[in-house]
Amino acid sequence: MAPVRGFILTPTYRLSGGAPVVHLHGVLETGEPCLILDDRARPYFFVPLDRVPEVRRVDPRARVEDCGARAFDERPVARITATTPGEVVALRTRLERQGIPCFESDVRFTTRYLLDHGIRGSFEVEGDFETAKGVGRVYRNPDLGPASWVPSLRVLSLDIETSPRGDLVYAIALQMADRERVLLLYDRPVRGAEDLATEDALLRRFVALVREWDPDVLTGWNVVDFDLAVLQKRCHHHGLRFAIGRTDDELEIRKEASFQRESRAIVAGRQVLDGLSLVRGAFLKLEDYKLETAAQTFLGRGKLFQGEGRHLQIEAAYREEPERLVEYNLLDARLVTEILDHTHLIELAVRRSLLTGMPLDRVSAAIASVDALYLAEARARGVVAPSVATEVKSTRLTGGWVMDSTPGLYRNILVFDFKSLYPSIIRTFNIDPLTFVARPSPAVPCVRAPNGAHFRRQPRGILPELVSRLAAEREQARQAGDGVAANAIKILMNSMYGVLGSGASRLFAPQVANAITGFGQHLIQFAAECVRRRGLEVIYGDTDSLFVHPRQDDPDRTLALAGELRRAVTAEVAEHIRRRHGCESFLELAFETHYLRFLMPELRGGKGGRTKRSAGLVAAAPREAAGCVRTALRGCRWATGLHPSSSRA
Repeated sequence: MAPVRGFILTPTYRLSGGAPVVHLHGVLETGEPCLILDDRARPYFFVPLDRVPEVRRVDPRARVEDCGARAFDERPVARITATTPGEVVALRTRLERQGIPCFESDVRFTTRYLLDHGIRGSFEVEGDFETAKGVGRVYRNPDLGPASWVPSLRVLSLDIETSPRGDLVYAIALQMADRERVLLLYDRPVRGAEDLATEDALLRRFVALVREWDPDVLTGWNVVDFDLAVLQKRCHHHGLRFAIGRTDDELEIRKEASFQRESRAIVAGRQVLDGLSLVRGAFLKLEDYKLETAAQTFLGRGKLFQGEGRHLQIEAAYREEPERLVEYNLLDARLVTEILDHTHLIELAVRRSLLTGMPLDRVSAAIASVDALYLAEARARGVVAPSVATEVKSTRLTGGWVMDSTPGLYRNILVFDFKSLYPSIIRTFNIDPLTFVARPSPAVPCVRAPNGAHFRRQPRGILPELVSRLAAEREQARQAGDGVAANAIKILMNSMYGVLGSGASRLFAPQVANAITGFGQHLIQFAAECVRRRGLEVIYGDTDSLFVHPRQDDPDRTLALAGELRRAVTAEVAEHIRRRHGCESFLELAFETHYLRFLMPELRGGKGGRTKRSAGLVAAAPREAAGCVRTALRGCRWATGLHPSSSRA
């Protein structure tokens, strides 16, 4: 059969006959769903080659082979293959108790499978297949490899309305690009709805419609913790299976107690992407994350029922004006679709998945995303990475430089920042756990960071190479007008520093993380001195940004000065890095904002400025001429707070 491209929706595995079988549910470029089954893979991890005799004493049955790979410290390693993923966990525990290091022993089985095949999101499959109801094409042990393909996924938005206590489902709205429906629990026909006489019938009809419409993605607002959780609970109340995937497996909700992690809904063959989680995961800041707030912010309109006591309005509409409840229910589902269309957040999730290989509902997991990229690059170099430590680690990390502000009311304030400061530092100084030298010697040429950490100049580290590649891809995306791809890359680049300072990361390396912030402090302060040497005043600085008072009353001359200053400071920083460290600089100062008027209030007692309460009138200016890539503003607007844009990228 001819090869066909596809996109992975849900990667998992199951045990069959005591061995793992990879299950990859996806969607093909033909529009068909598919299921790839592979029983040939086995889980494995690595140990130091010189510890193999001890491994054999711990487990004489262990399958060990020299694989030609090495650890970060150049030690050769051996590969240990197990029969099931559960055996890996048990053997790792026994080996570590004997003091034997285990490398990459925590990598998930399906993640390892995709890494071994070089697959990040999209794939190409070739081989015979059969067709099965629901799952579409079924391939068994096919030829599988990476592909370049951006899918257009079918998205179903759903919303439910319930009794005040949530013990009865009144209505369920389903909305897709080409169809929509409201299922209503009612004893007579209601305009705009499909009426059903019992809740049992309502739930059965909902499950049937999801299977009939066959979306790739289910979404809604707080859809995991509310809508799907309630529907599953009510199905179980009636003795029904809540199987809304492409198989007969029931939906599984994985609750997360952590504020930083979102609950997930596992649906075989489909992805559940909560609209609320997508907004948060893309770092879109809202006053709060209610659907009403998001709709007003992005669309300029909101829900049908507004204000306090909304549950009372819902109850009254259900009893007295069911048509209004139908309208309200369907509008909520439509609003989610329109918000996601307006913000391109589904497309952004797809792009982030294609960059890292993470499943769509985990693309916001920064550590896991960088981890996947790092492991793939390490594999290509014949390098194995550490396992994530079983004990939570913590350490003190150095922050960015913050300058005391100078309060006052100013004319013509210019704001500059270093583009992608931390990723640029990683790239410039070859900073990586792989290049970190714990005991430097004159025989190994190194770069010394402000915190005393040393990094080999050659070969290039994995993180610097990733940053270099991503920066080029981001620029290509921007030149092509692909803002979604550019934003996906920006988010990923901003995660590079964070993984080094997190105990939950396999790349946890406090000295390496502090080297980056140390360079950041040094370079932003050097840039501030460059500005001052030109007779200009720096009224505030923070991590990667400088607020400059040029002492110039004319806005046009101020704007012209911004371009000159940006180029001059960028050149001076590059020369400073070349002379002091012998490195090529990838740092670039960008002109960010021109404030016609700017207020930096004074703290109570007159000691410094209240930086978090600043405000300014932003000028309309041809920023491209001054070296800024952001779109020029029309007219003027007031901006409050420290910085109108995100930092570090």
